[in-house]
Amino acid sequence: MAAAAATAAVKGNGGGGWLVIAVGLVRAYLAKGSYHSLYYSIEKPLKFFQTGALLEILHCAIGIVPSSVVLTSFQVMSRVFLIWAVTHSVKEVQSEDSVLLFVIAWTITEIIRYSFYTFSLLNHLPYLIKWARYTLFIVLYPMGVSGELLTIYAALPFVRQAGLYSISLPNKYNFSFDYYAFLILIMISYIPIFPQLYFHMIHQRRKILSHTEEHKKFE
Repeated sequence: MAAAAATAAVKGNGGGGWLVIAVGLVRAYLAKGSYHSLYYSIEKPLKFFQTGALLEILHCAIGIVPSSVVLTSFQVMSRVFLIWAVTHSVKEVQSEDSVLLFVIAWTITEIIRYSFYTFSLLNHLPYLIKWARYTLFIVLYPMGVSGELLTIYAALPFVRQAGLYSISLPNKYNFSFDYYAFLILIMISYIPIFPQLYFHMIHQRRKILSHTEEHKKFE
């Protein structure tokens, strides 16, 4: 019981972090009167809380959260990579609308997800949160992935021009690395992996929400 309460507190803090990001976005929008370049208003908390989400992989591995380690690892690592290796490293893309697209999708998704886990651990899960968890992803996941891919695509010319993170031959290690090509491979990797994550959630939605409806019929 104490362990569940402690885990619920951790999840609550995670959800609170994304709520801070949501409030920051709204406040910046109201102050500017425009949605352009809102990324700068939430850059620091976004980096902090999304990087902290690496702990989610550990939570899945030890069974605290009943989710796939592989799919969770892909989701978390791809986000951390996008924040630090793309958006942080290529300043020119930070004002792109695609950045706001994935930030909004992540923020709504994470507030719902952390709320779901927190209330589940406390054995007090409102149906509305369960419904939101297994329904809104239908729009939010493609929205987030679109923003991620468009941001990487926007970064490509700047990466190629600057030779960012690339290693050319000859060098004493006899090793070369083309970050531009690596980013293209990252984009291609979404093709087999994203559908797995998406249809896994579709399957979970059918199983969990249909079970809830059947349970209601017998009450």
